[in-house]
Amino acid sequence: MKTSINFKAVKTDSEAHNFRKKTFDYIKKDFTEKNEYWVENKISDRVRSIEAYCKEKSGRKLQKNAMPIREAVVVIKENTTMQDLHRLSKRLEVELGMRIFQIAIHKDEGHYDKDSKEWKPNYHAHLVADWQDLETGKTLKHQSFHYSKMQDITAECLEMERGVSGSKGRLEAIEFKIQKKENELVLLNNKIAQIKEELKSKKFADLIVKENDFLGFSRIKTDKTIENYERVFKSYNTELLKNKEILQSKTKIITELQQKNTDLTKEVSLLKNKLSGILSTITVYTNEKNAYFNSVKDTIIKAIQFEKFKQPKLFDTSKEKLITIVDRICKKVSEENNIPFSSLEEVFKNPDSSLEIFSLLNIGDHRIQYNTEDIPVQQRRKKIKRL
Repeated sequence: MKTSINFKAVKTDSEAHNFRKKTFDYIKKDFTEKNEYWVENKISDRVRSIEAYCKEKSGRKLQKNAMPIREAVVVIKENTTMQDLHRLSKRLEVELGMRIFQIAIHKDEGHYDKDSKEWKPNYHAHLVADWQDLETGKTLKHQSFHYSKMQDITAECLEMERGVSGSKGRLEAIEFKIQKKENELVLLNNKIAQIKEELKSKKFADLIVKENDFLGFSRIKTDKTIENYERVFKSYNTELLKNKEILQSKTKIITELQQKNTDLTKEVSLLKNKLSGILSTITVYTNEKNAYFNSVKDTIIKAIQFEKFKQPKLFDTSKEKLITIVDRICKKVSEENNIPFSSLEEVFKNPDSSLEIFSLLNIGDHRIQYNTEDIPVQQRRKKIKRL
């Protein structure tokens, strides 16, 4: 699958759309429960913060035509997780400066195929970003190569193929249309040739109705002859359309299967190469391991921030209850992102990671060791069994 990311000025109804605060007629409602959401700030709150920071940093108000909040639609796979999108957000922030503060994964949009009547999902994610340059207080300034880099980062983080560049994409679209028209012309010419051959055959001569006039001359009875031709042509057209539909349907299925086979072959090849590099190089293995555990830690932090955003009063409680809340959040993160519980344990065994996570909870003693003893026995057994 190919992916792409394109940022534009955020729309006024963005939050209503992204977080399904309204009912839309183009979604499959029974799939809406598969959507996932993460929020750090409301758009209105973020805009106020940006305006205040701009005034503080530059001494001037944010320009009226500035676009400090932008939103991107990212093409994803069915199994793309929130952890993948947090990893993408981190890369975009570190390398290009924009800061993602809202994410919505949509799995309930799509359309029904006209031929097969099958539901074709449109898996995508909405990323809402703060476009403020923290050094100047103004909006970020990017060149064309920066936008190209966004595509590279997105493809790498989501482990998908990069979409083609704009000019190449347009050229391919034009070539496709030309090819399509040429194919239609060939089919039309074949149909005309077939009809001409049929008209020459004795079979069509039998359709001509003749009768003798009062002088004994044989003449064509026009109305009957035309009626016979119309009946035969109608039958031919029906048969041709039927064969055309069957051919198109089979061609489409074959093309889809061939594409899936190609994509899977590429994916297997990439994974084999990656595995070979990891196994053969200790540095690569260490870097991959550290990157993975940092990604797990960041995902946990983002999840806690989201819960605090939704239910701030929930975290105003005792240390014991806070540990229970963290346990519940970690369990959810593990299930939704396919993270083994053993990886969570490794994160919490690291004092620095543990400190960073528990500092979000306003606990006096941040260096709490989170281990299997903090988890209810019944719950722990279920996790062990699952692993």
